[in-house]
Amino acid sequence: MKVSIVTVCWNRADTIRDAIESVLAQDYPDIEYIVVDGASKDGSLRIIREYEDRITKFVSEPDRGMYEALNKGIKMATGDIVGMMHTDDIFHDNHVVSDYVEKFKEVNADLVYANGIYVDPDNLNLEVRRWKGGAYRRWKVRVGWLPLHTTVFIKRDLFAKLGYYDESYKIASDSDLLVRYMYRKDVKVGYLDRYVVKMRMGGLSTDAKRRWQMMEEDLRMYRTNHFEPAFMTKICKMSWKVPQFVKAKIINTRRQIERNIKNRKK
Repeated sequence: MKVSIVTVCWNRADTIRDAIESVLAQDYPDIEYIVVDGASKDGSLRIIREYEDRITKFVSEPDRGMYEALNKGIKMATGDIVGMMHTDDIFHDNHVVSDYVEKFKEVNADLVYANGIYVDPDNLNLEVRRWKGGAYRRWKVRVGWLPLHTTVFIKRDLFAKLGYYDESYKIASDSDLLVRYMYRKDVKVGYLDRYVVKMRMGGLSTDAKRRWQMMEEDLRMYRTNHFEPAFMTKICKMSWKVPQFVKAKIINTRRQIERNIKNRKK
């Protein structure tokens, strides 16, 4: 199976190198790597071009946002499976793509999701929250559950059949696509029960300044997909995150205690 990985970038000079190297370090032999840049002005292009001989396809031109760029990258892809690597993220380890391919083959899936770790933007080893996807059940989508978008890999031919990202959304298009695929179309889903990505806190959906926009778009997305009452589904979506914060707090507290004990012994 050929795997296409898409990275979209706009003015991410501080983090784009980590993302690119994370993809290039994967041990799976058949990866098509596509980078779509929105005409960055901050030095991102200079960094991307350092790796141009190892990037399969690269384009830099103005766009109307992340979802237009993602759609552009997906339409450029020729792989059997399409995944993404956001500029603020890195793969958890070098064997991630190989494990995705094995899961696709094992369950003959159309879509595979996994687990992810939110980390401090200045310290990729400091966990803020763990997201463990858990087993897929279609009814869970109806009550607000969705897999972590950055962990989702999808068969390429599904996009042409079921539709691309809705570019009228600025934040919630990933949720809309997953609801359409996993609930309305009920595609065959596989769950890879392992952590596959580390994500810096501070992206579109984690920026406090944009949470109200996210609320409005989520409500529109649920209404568009006939989830009524939409507000209750949104409340349910938020409640799925609570255990993840609690687990991360416990883990970080335990690590701090272990560090304190270790320091005392020195």
